[in-house]
Amino acid sequence: MSATPSAASLHIVIAGAGPAAQALVRRLAGTADTRQQRPFGGTITVLSNRDDCPDALLELAELPQVSVRFGQAASFIDPDAKVVTTMDGMDFSYDQLVIATGSAPALPPVAGSEASLSYSTIDDAANIGEAVHDVARIVGRRPLGILVGNGPAAGQAEAVLRARGVRPVRTTLRPAAVVRSIAGSPLPATGIVFEDGSSMNGDLVVLAEERTARNDLAESAGLLIASDGGIAVGRDLATSVPGIWAIGDAASCDGLRLGLLLSAESSAMLCASGMLLGVVGSDQLAPLAA
Repeated sequence: MSATPSAASLHIVIAGAGPAAQALVRRLAGTADTRQQRPFGGTITVLSNRDDCPDALLELAELPQVSVRFGQAASFIDPDAKVVTTMDGMDFSYDQLVIATGSAPALPPVAGSEASLSYSTIDDAANIGEAVHDVARIVGRRPLGILVGNGPAAGQAEAVLRARGVRPVRTTLRPAAVVRSIAGSPLPATGIVFEDGSSMNGDLVVLAEERTARNDLAESAGLLIASDGGIAVGRDLATSVPGIWAIGDAASCDGLRLGLLLSAESSAMLCASGMLLGVVGSDQLAPLAA
C-alpha cells in the first residue's frame, strides 16, 4: 500500500476552469486574501475546456506550482487508477481530484438575452449590485426590474434585487425576447416581449432561469448523482468516491445546487480544507446556506 502523500508532494487535478476552480487555485497557491490554514507545496493541474486564455486564468498559470492545460476538457475518470483522461486522449494522474465543470442553461437562450443581467449562482449578486447602482444613477430614482424565472435561483434573485433597492416585477412565463433600450441609451435592456406580443417594461431585466449540472464526467467515475442532477456532495464537498471532490455549480448539497448555497470563495475554502486537513467542521456550511 502506498503512503498517503504529504501536502508538499500532493498533486491536485481540477477539472474545470471557471470561477470556483480559479478560487480554489488561488487558495491552494496561497494567493487568496485569507490566511492559509496549512502550507501547500504540492502541484496543481487545471484542465480547461476553453481554448482562449482569460487574464485571470493566465495569472494563475504563471504561478510556479500551477499548470493550466487550455483546450483539454476532462472526459473520463478512472478512480481506481486515479487518472483523468481528456477529450484528446491525454492522461493526468492525481492524488486528489476536484470536479468544477459548472452547469448549463436548461433551455435555449432567450433572443437578446446578452443585453440582460443573469442570476445563476450566488456570485452573480455582486454583478447585479453594481449594475443596479449604475441604473439608479442614470434614471435618478428607484429602478424597476423585470425578473424572469421560477425556482430557487429566481427566488434568490428577487431577494437580491429588493435588498439593493429595486422594485422587482416577476414573471414565470418565458419571454420570446429581451427588449434592448433605444439607441444611445446607457441602459442595456428595458423590457421583455412574449410570444403573443404582450410585453413588460422596466429599467433592467434579470434572467434567473434554471440550469442543469454538467455531470457527465462524474458519471464516468460512478459518482453518486443527486435527484436534481448535480454531483452529490457532503458538507465537506466530498463526493461518494474517496479522493474526488466537487465544487461550484456542478455539485449538489442538501437538494440544492451548490452555486446557490456557497460563493466560489466559500466553496474553495471548504474544499481546500477538506483536501489538506481531512477535517471540515460541518457547521461551516449551514450558516452560509441559511
